[in-house]
Amino acid sequence: MRKKFFVLFLALICLITIGFKLFTQKNALYSKNITNIQTKNMTSEKKSETIDEKLKKKIVLINSDKDKDGIKDQADIVLGARKEADKKVKYKGDYYVGGYPPESEGVCTDLVWRAFKDAGYNLKDMVDEDIKNHPGDYKRIEGKPDPNIDFRRVPNLYVYFKKYATSITTELKPNDIENLKEWQPGDIITFDHSEHIAIVSDKRRADGVPYIIHNAPPCAREGDEIMYWMPKITGHFRFPK
Repeated sequence: MRKKFFVLFLALICLITIGFKLFTQKNALYSKNITNIQTKNMTSEKKSETIDEKLKKKIVLINSDKDKDGIKDQADIVLGARKEADKKVKYKGDYYVGGYPPESEGVCTDLVWRAFKDAGYNLKDMVDEDIKNHPGDYKRIEGKPDPNIDFRRVPNLYVYFKKYATSITTELKPNDIENLKEWQPGDIITFDHSEHIAIVSDKRRADGVPYIIHNAPPCAREGDEIMYWMPKITGHFRFPK
């Protein structure tokens, strides 16, 4: 009886020992995986910080402050566009006598002229004046200028910025500092055969690719969407020159 009990006791000790070893090995493997993940994340963060540091050295805003508020125009344009995104202005296209839609609604071009207004520019007057002086440059008006809507049409804004802003590359390469420095906050981008328009944000992904601020259904927003639109980019402008 004692012998049988002793054998069972030894078997129990063996099972406990094997179980402890398996637990220890599993725990060590788990710890190793966690360490690898943390190391990978730290490496990624360091890489992101390096990109940010390099971009800060490369990106220099144009020294222009139209409304004399102490904020450079490009930064002012971003702040104005972000107000639209924060308010989630509803996407709604309509024709308005006088030209201006209600503050709670609008389309992609409305986000742009409102952003410019925040920087001290009246984009409606600017576009209307140029159409009046050079109607032949604007095919979209079809020979019939309409101040109620002309400044809210992307093809017209494309022509205006093509004439009076600096044209920049339409290529965007992640992790390429020399390329990414060309994508500065406040830049204007036109898409899809000049039927959509957006503002480049001052926020970026870890690889340096900037967010955009625009109004597309259902509402104005700021987000990581530029790579989706990339194949459709038709223009990239910086204003003022």
